[in-house]
Amino acid sequence: MQSIKRFIPASFVVLWATGFIGARYAMPWAEPFTFLAIRFVIAAILFAGLTVLIGSRKATREEALHATAAGVLMHGIYLGAVFWAIHRGMPAGFSALIVGLQPLITAVLAGKFLGEALLPRHWAGLAVGLLGVVIVLWPKLGAVGGGVTAATLIASLVSVLGMSAGTIWQKRYASGGDLVSATMWQYVGGSVVMILGSLFFETRAVTVNGELIFAMAWLVLVLSVGAIFLLMVMIRDGEMSKVASLFYLVPAVTAVIAWILFNEQLNLLQIAGMAVATFGVALATARHAKGRGTEELRREHTAGYCRPFLQFFSSSARQLSQLWRALRDTG
Repeated sequence: MQSIKRFIPASFVVLWATGFIGARYAMPWAEPFTFLAIRFVIAAILFAGLTVLIGSRKATREEALHATAAGVLMHGIYLGAVFWAIHRGMPAGFSALIVGLQPLITAVLAGKFLGEALLPRHWAGLAVGLLGVVIVLWPKLGAVGGGVTAATLIASLVSVLGMSAGTIWQKRYASGGDLVSATMWQYVGGSVVMILGSLFFETRAVTVNGELIFAMAWLVLVLSVGAIFLLMVMIRDGEMSKVASLFYLVPAVTAVIAWILFNEQLNLLQIAGMAVATFGVALATARHAKGRGTEELRREHTAGYCRPFLQFFSSSARQLSQLWRALRDTG
């Protein structure tokens, strides 16, 4: 079981990074609140069926309310705001840079509300990780265009606060119950926010086609079920500042996936940013003697924790090197 848990962080980052695939295909065919409302309702139904299928413990009224509140913040506010900003023209790279503030904000909130004390090297790791995100996204920030308005900027900042507050709420108030039941109630909360947003601010027009169906299936099964459940496991078992630092790796993994699947540019500067972000996460997740994390996580070595990411990025670097040599030889 311990060997399996070691790969949960890497699995989460890779799955979470694929979210851009669904968003890329869905945005032209449905308004953001309407699309997310449908997605969250389907996810809630799936988790409700799963609770019956595996006989999960029914959440108490208090547990259900806290999980619903976490879902309002994590799913409704976070995804709703960031999807709306991108739909209104905010460049995805610029939005991702703002969302990159989330680990730092979460670490501050975790210290205040969860009593998690970080050593200077952990704060340094968070700062280095943010620097890595900036380097990875730098090539995408050249032409921000007119999509960066006061409204889209505020929406992106609200999304960051929503995710940070939601994960803290989940850790403090809702991590003691059954994870499957809690996740179901999270999507109930997210659904309420998106349904209200769709009713009051959108036309609810949806063009059903293959791209939209693929995007919906991918985001529901891979993100809403797979990635979110892994996130809930990490929130339950680990320190929030360490869990949040994993989000620094998402832009890097997304860049690699986009290069593999869509032939998007991936240059040496971005690869350097990946290395910087990985080093920052290594610092931020380093074990320390004090704190309120579980004994199991405090014994975990940083090298083992980050090894899957290092292997992933080194493999990508080798592929880039081979591609460069092939192009040079043919030229």
